[in-house]
Amino acid sequence: MPRWKALPEELDPQVREFTSQLRRLVDRSGLGIAAVADRTGYSKTSWERYLNGRLLAPKGAIVALAEVTGTNQTHLTTMWELAERAWSRAEMRHDMTMEAIRISQARAALGEFGPAPAGTANGRAGGRTAAPADPESGHEPGRRRRDPGSRDHQPQSPSYVPTHNEPGGLGGPGHPDSSSAPGSLPSAPSPGHGGGGKRKVTMFVAGLVGALLVIAAAVLLTDLGGDGDDKPVAKPPSTAPTTSSPPLPDGVKCGGKDCTGQDPEAMGCGGEFAKTVSSATVGTAFVEVRYSKTCQASWARITRAAPGDTVQISVGGKGAQNGLVNADKDAYTPMTAVTGPADAKACATLTTGVNGCTTPQ
Repeated sequence: MPRWKALPEELDPQVREFTSQLRRLVDRSGLGIAAVADRTGYSKTSWERYLNGRLLAPKGAIVALAEVTGTNQTHLTTMWELAERAWSRAEMRHDMTMEAIRISQARAALGEFGPAPAGTANGRAGGRTAAPADPESGHEPGRRRRDPGSRDHQPQSPSYVPTHNEPGGLGGPGHPDSSSAPGSLPSAPSPGHGGGGKRKVTMFVAGLVGALLVIAAAVLLTDLGGDGDDKPVAKPPSTAPTTSSPPLPDGVKCGGKDCTGQDPEAMGCGGEFAKTVSSATVGTAFVEVRYSKTCQASWARITRAAPGDTVQISVGGKGAQNGLVNADKDAYTPMTAVTGPADAKACATLTTGVNGCTTPQ
């Protein structure tokens, strides 16, 4: 089974060449991805993305990889700069495509509402002044009701207001004659038309505001009048212990005894949070004790080894954790809790029969 996956077909040629170069450097170093992550300070997941073309490695990771593999930093960063420009151009093309898609979707969504009605102004249809004169047409019943002074109009609706010939009518002396301009309106709107609609909206808003005030008052009275059982909950800081452990940094998932038996890479204890505190050369292999002050734990790591070699970490000869070398030619053990960097010791046993342990630096 090949070590590397095929790079994405849509990858820019410049980025593809750069990613292939990174793969060759890692292969030539003989390190596995876990060892590269531990030595460069960038997580194993990040390196898997960099080496599979799913993400362009940052410049800091490239510089760190050059140091680990003994590669000329100037040449490698030059290739990175070219790949970074190609990556930026590809992202720009993607952003422009997505923007065009969003604009098309917005236009399509706005088109569902159709064009605005012709001749509208201030939310009132201008077509009212051109209402048909025939009261039987039914197109503008409200307009006919707002012109009760017209002499040639005989109302058909039982809700029609009194005419100028009836007591309390709007006609009589001083009332506008029906011969006035077609667009003229009486000074006071009749019931059931625009004025009534505004009053309904005003009453609805007033009722809604009143309901909200009632709800707010109920919530306030509930908070003020609740029983005394809820009050102590608001005072946790005064009863909190002052000797609690400091919070762990982002990405770190364990500390102390909780780290025993855990994978240092998965728990976020490696990389920038770890350092080598003791080491030894056993045969052709290199053995180290890695210590994380943040996690208060240590683990053993072996590189330049052969498949089948084993490595072990222990504290005072107890609580040993073991690791087995596979085809990557390196391995590391699970963690064990320690109180200081000198507590743990790492030992390696090779398939050739050679064994040895670390000594404090």
